[in-house]
Amino acid sequence: MNKKRRKKKYRIIWGGLLAALALSFTGCNLKGDLSRVVFTTGFDKDEVFRIGRSTCTLPEFMVYLVNTQNQYENVYGEQIWSVEAEGVTLEDNVKDTVLAKLAQIKTMYLMAKERGVELDEGEKQRVTAVAQAYYNSLSEQERQAMGADLELIRQLYTEYAMAEKVYNQIIEGINPEISDDEARTITVEHLLIRTYTMDGTGKRINYSESTKRECYEQILQLREQAVNGTEDFAELAAKYSEDGNLRYSFRKGETDPVLEEVAFKLENGEISDVVESKEGYHLIRCVSTFDREETDANKLKIVEERRGQVFGGEYDAFVETLPRSMNEELWQEIALVHDRKVNTDDFFAVFEQMSNP
Repeated sequence: MNKKRRKKKYRIIWGGLLAALALSFTGCNLKGDLSRVVFTTGFDKDEVFRIGRSTCTLPEFMVYLVNTQNQYENVYGEQIWSVEAEGVTLEDNVKDTVLAKLAQIKTMYLMAKERGVELDEGEKQRVTAVAQAYYNSLSEQERQAMGADLELIRQLYTEYAMAEKVYNQIIEGINPEISDDEARTITVEHLLIRTYTMDGTGKRINYSESTKRECYEQILQLREQAVNGTEDFAELAAKYSEDGNLRYSFRKGETDPVLEEVAFKLENGEISDVVESKEGYHLIRCVSTFDREETDANKLKIVEERRGQVFGGEYDAFVETLPRSMNEELWQEIALVHDRKVNTDDFFAVFEQMSNP
């Protein structure tokens, strides 16, 4: 329930796109992998990186990169590539995202082989059909831009399907019982009076004890007006709160524990006593103590989180056993394809549509 600071447009775009377009399996985390990649020499001219016995070639990388690039452009237009934050361009960030995703899938493919997981005949046929459908959708110009042929597309889909299959095998049978209380989402209105300010360099300056006391007296008066009904809580919050948001919905574990403990004890319409946190003084008004639909949705979310944790443990242990290396020279040469006739963006969608009709 900390104040949501206004961010520059590029921050919103960047963060939102990375979340929306990340094509990840629950629980997989490549940050550790990338931090341990060794940049070296001795690669074939089109090798981007190696993980264990698996290699990622430039055409494979370009299939992922072009599709991801076009997904971005479909949402925000071509001008998105002019975005830069802290000296890093969005193009560089997208390259890193694609690198992480391909490294993840190839690692999971190796996990599958290690565990003896294979595609059955029906799955192989679907992969072949998906590869043919996607390849047929490409123009000759798109095939050339990515360096892709039918066999390469089929192999990419095979690895994608194997990664999905090993994940499902590992989490099979993990179906914990989640209680309504654990998954319960509450909705509250919130009023905050801060007990610090920021100087010109962004450094936090805590208020003096006398100023803090004035803040406390102010929020006590606001609470009295709201509790007595002389002022509407929402109107008071809109006028006086130093939090950019008036209303929050959250389940246990999703906000400051100090505030959570108070919020989950309130009844509908009840206003809390003054609560102090490192941010300042808070008032909380409960809008809703229970939402059946949201609670059921949270149960599914929590189950997936638990499954992801189980898979993540096995995945991380396996990654530690693999040598990894990166073709730095080739990596620096890789760039987005700025050609309006190269607009393929459904590599992943075709797989999902044909795998889950």
